[in-house]
Amino acid sequence: MQTAREIMTTPVVTIAASATVAEAMRVMTEKHLRGLMVEPGGLEDSYGIVTNSDIVHKVAAAGKDPETVKIGEVMTKPCIEVDPEMTVQEVCQIFARNHLHRAPVIKGELMGVVTVADILRETMWWQG
Repeated sequence: MQTAREIMTTPVVTIAASATVAEAMRVMTEKHLRGLMVEPGGLEDSYGIVTNSDIVHKVAAAGKDPETVKIGEVMTKPCIEVDPEMTVQEVCQIFARNHLHRAPVIKGELMGVVTVADILRETMWWQG
């Protein structure tokens, strides 16, 4: 069975926690992404994640200004990580249990991101 390493998306687009939500929205729009990995603040820090859903629920719906709200205020941190050697089935189980659509692939360093779209693309064996 395939592993997370084999289906992950690379390179990973990251953003600093100090960036504004408006900056993240511009990057996500330009790169056609639904989420960005948030860079650790230091060596002992972990990655975070900010998604379009975070922006809708925590900024737009709350009537906050995306030009002033920082990513660090709306991101999820720490985020659930995937080991590169996990099977696609194991990744699917993590996604289902935690209601995830994407997760970073990390083994000492950020290697990639696995998304539901990656899983679907690689498991659509019935499409020929």
